[in-house]
Amino acid sequence: MIILRALEAFIIVLVVGDFGSTFFYHVPQHVWFKLHLRTHHDNRRSYWDHAVLSRDPGVLLDGLLGVVPYLIVGALCWRISPVGAALGLAAGQFHVWWRHAVEIGWRSPRWLVRTAGALYIVLPEDHNRHHLDPEAEFGDIFRFYDAPARALIAMLRVLSRKRRPMLRPNATIRRTALAIMAAIRKALRPKPALRGMRGIRAMRTT
Repeated sequence: MIILRALEAFIIVLVVGDFGSTFFYHVPQHVWFKLHLRTHHDNRRSYWDHAVLSRDPGVLLDGLLGVVPYLIVGALCWRISPVGAALGLAAGQFHVWWRHAVEIGWRSPRWLVRTAGALYIVLPEDHNRHHLDPEAEFGDIFRFYDAPARALIAMLRVLSRKRRPMLRPNATIRRTALAIMAAIRKALRPKPALRGMRGIRAMRTT
């Protein structure tokens, strides 16, 4: 019973914490704000430096804001199992370091690629693509948040552009709905695999 409760708290911290961080921090940052794009997608610094070594106030603030949902969920799960909640937070922090390890030479073995794919877990190579292309591979730990996050970003960008006085509400609503659907289809369209590391960085936006 104790083990099951610890496992329950562990899974909730990771799954719900990733949901909160993705949809309540990263999505708004990609639509309306600039802190995350200026730090997490800054091609002037090493990603490993960003995730592990940097003491830059902007980088630290970005990391802190991204981890707040995990801390909230961890505190709520403390009643279920302190051990499970603590292990969930520790696993989340380890994954932060691990998913940035491509910069220092990490290459996932095939068995790990197959296992992570079955569990929808983000590999370092997956997260590296998000660094190279800020419009792809959303989700800190789980890849099943990627498609919903991209669709939500596309919808919010269209709605943000449409916020102005409407002389013909019905026509405007219809155009907005069509624009949202077109933006979502474009966002969910499969992207070609990005190859190479340093040479592709010039393609990123900041």
